Amino acid sequence: MTRPDVIVIGAGAGGAATAWRLTQQGLNVLIVEAGPRYEPARDYKLHTARWELERFPFKSGAQGKHSFDVSVPLDPQWDDLHSWNAVAGRLNRSGERTVADAGYHHVRGVGGSTLHFTGESHRLHPESMKLHKDFGVGADWPLSYADLEPYYTEAEKLVGVAGPEGDGARWRSKPYPLSAHSLCKASRCITEAARSLGMHWQANSRAALSRPYDGRPACNYCGNCGYGCPIGDKGSADVTFIRHALASGRCTIQSDTQVTRLMSNAAGRITGVEVVNAQPGIQVLEAPVVVLAGGAVETPRLLLNSASSTFGKGLANGNGQVGRNFMDSLTWVSTGMVDTQLDSYKGLPADAVCWDYNAPDGIPGVVGGCRLTSSTQEMGLTGLVNYARRIVPGFGATLKQNMRTSIGHALSVSGFGEMLPNEETRIDLDLNRRDALGLPVARIRSRLTDADFKRLRFMAGQCRNILKAAGIKTLVEEFSTYDYFSATHVYGSCRMGDKPEDSVVNASGRAHECENLYIADASIFPSTGGGESPSLTIFALAIRTADHIAKQTYKI
Repeated sequence: MTRPDVIVIGAGAGGAATAWRLTQQGLNVLIVEAGPRYEPARDYKLHTARWELERFPFKSGAQGKHSFDVSVPLDPQWDDLHSWNAVAGRLNRSGERTVADAGYHHVRGVGGSTLHFTGESHRLHPESMKLHKDFGVGADWPLSYADLEPYYTEAEKLVGVAGPEGDGARWRSKPYPLSAHSLCKASRCITEAARSLGMHWQANSRAALSRPYDGRPACNYCGNCGYGCPIGDKGSADVTFIRHALASGRCTIQSDTQVTRLMSNAAGRITGVEVVNAQPGIQVLEAPVVVLAGGAVETPRLLLNSASSTFGKGLANGNGQVGRNFMDSLTWVSTGMVDTQLDSYKGLPADAVCWDYNAPDGIPGVVGGCRLTSSTQEMGLTGLVNYARRIVPGFGATLKQNMRTSIGHALSVSGFGEMLPNEETRIDLDLNRRDALGLPVARIRSRLTDADFKRLRFMAGQCRNILKAAGIKTLVEEFSTYDYFSATHVYGSCRMGDKPEDSVVNASGRAHECENLYIADASIFPSTGGGESPSLTIFALAIRTADHIAKQTYKI
């Protein structure tokens, strides 16, 4: 390919959707991705004996380096929100909030974190986009739901989203491209129990094909979306946007290539992209426009690491907003055992959802909503290993007998809630920790507020009530982000807004201080929504940004 019109940094949800749309507009695109490529049929090991132990196959370079600042004392008034299970008891006994497992659950690679996402595909509640105007908290989006709706439709069509006929407040100009999946046996149990409590549950909108579509097969309901989809029915960015971008002949990908710095002139214009890969030395790539799509952790890190004599605080950071307004995941999960066999290891993960409490005023006494979801498979309870490790007690013959009577009986309900920005939660550089190239890593600083704890307590109560109504007498596991930092969704560290003094980019994703730099990932979200999964909104925003870039023909 000749000199690209646009360089896109990152091949996850935002980068992939941007690249696809730009190629459809006739532009030549170079995608630079720090991580490796994956070949679904070869790399995902669901057909092997160790599938449950190996989980998602992280290749070399598939996870970034970062540090955490999350250790704060746990307030006893919220003690009922601790994480625990039947085998180990209380999981965090330190008295401080700590990091669970990897802490920040992400993938670097062609497809990004969509490679191991569950595939929930949600539009934001329209009222979540004007929190400050209507409720005096957080920040408003500089665009409306109506502005984004056509791009939601475009993204759903390309991905092949399967969803229900009605989505409540999320009005639609066109129906979902595919019909919703039928609920599995376990989710039918949950929805019936919830209905007895006056709740309304429905089929979840999912980036998993309910019939063959766009050259991809229908879902086989193995229940293990998070471990990588070997058949390609899950709508990850690599088999959707990236595949079509490459087919256009206008897109090239350089994987396993780390961007180390964005070069800029005194006016803020990006003049080059420094990269390091298997070739010797530092290379400089050039294009009239650069799109940064590294996610809400790596995007601010690159901007801060691109400080210069002109931009001493970091690129696009004259107002000090890069890394601020970071928001992470607010999550609760309860699991219990039912007496009857539900085959709960089967089916589509997160196939049922409840939006009753999703609006900003959906939870009494606090601003910011939540959604509830069926989550047995999403919690990894699809095989023998996790049953034995976490929820089935005993040893030897006793364990074996308990396992025989337990497999397929677990039932999990989860809540995912709004997190509002606060002054203490941000992304900055850890000058004491560096990556293999000598660059400071991103430091994830997270603090929860009383409002967050109130949302967690509300979600915990609803999950427990549903399981009780389903006939569960004893819970066997609960997990909470009260005592653990465990983020699958992160947002907001380069917020979009109309005012350059309190935001990093405008409504089109263009940096206020850099005329040819755009950001297309969840770092630009002004709010998280009331528990919605962000991937579809990232896709939609990225397509919208690509259309804006294509119109700026004088820059290309």
